Amino acid sequence: MHHSRQIKPYKKKTMCQHCNYSKLLRLRGLDPTPHRLRIMEVIGNNSSPIGAQEIFAMVSRTVNINRVTVYRILELLVERELVERLSGRGRSLLYGMAPCEHHPAHPHFHCRNCGAIHCLQPFSLNVDIKNIPCSFAGEIREVEVRIHGVCQNCLPAEQVSME
Repeated sequence: MHHSRQIKPYKKKTMCQHCNYSKLLRLRGLDPTPHRLRIMEVIGNNSSPIGAQEIFAMVSRTVNINRVTVYRILELLVERELVERLSGRGRSLLYGMAPCEHHPAHPHFHCRNCGAIHCLQPFSLNVDIKNIPCSFAGEIREVEVRIHGVCQNCLPAEQVSME
């Protein structure tokens, strides 16, 4: 018998009023240019991971920037561990704030139906990685935890199609 459990997404505030993006960039050895700051704001103010195309669309509304520059800045921000890159639907990539003081590490929920990725509450799932070195001879640098299922928006449609 298969038991399912509904998981509510983590609703972080839609605006990160706590992060000083200029300071975060400087701490990672980067100049806080207007383009870098705007991209960090878009990612930090979003309630879930966001794709590069969406980032470009949002940034280009207020700043004159081209798509290649957005991709280069995203790569730099990932490299400097200010932003984390997550795999989305298919081969798409999504970007969210890397864990820091105001953005704790948290698991993600992936809807198998619509492909949406939702942030879950930090500490809603405890993952103990201390025994991994016993079976893996390498250095762990990051852990991504993702739960797959069907989101509450897709559940009614799925239940109707099963009847």
